[in-house]
Amino acid sequence: MNEIRVIKIWVLAALLWLPLGCAQQKSKPITEVSQEELAGGILIDVRTPEEYGRGHLEGALNVDWFRADFLSVIDTLPKDNTLYLYCKKGGRSAKATHLLDSLGYRVIDLPGGYDAWHKANP
Repeated sequence: MNEIRVIKIWVLAALLWLPLGCAQQKSKPITEVSQEELAGGILIDVRTPEEYGRGHLEGALNVDWFRADFLSVIDTLPKDNTLYLYCKKGGRSAKATHLLDSLGYRVIDLPGGYDAWHKANP
């Protein structure tokens, strides 16, 4: 009886560890992402059009997180491409990353956002 309990504990521990060991990286600081990585995906700025207009990363698509049709716009993008999301500092992009990940998109949050990128690239 004790042996069965020990086996159950080991199996449970293994099942709990497995998802952690196979977890995909869901974020990377914006100052550490390379142009090669971005070239293989779609760069999305989730700030407002006004913020985007004051400056953005080259090649970024503006899809405002606050738009009522945010998901409709995202749904027009291919799910087989990785989406790289950023905002001003990282709050909105983190929320958008969580939502899109739950919907099956391959998505990477770029915390630090435009402010960190602009500071590193004056």
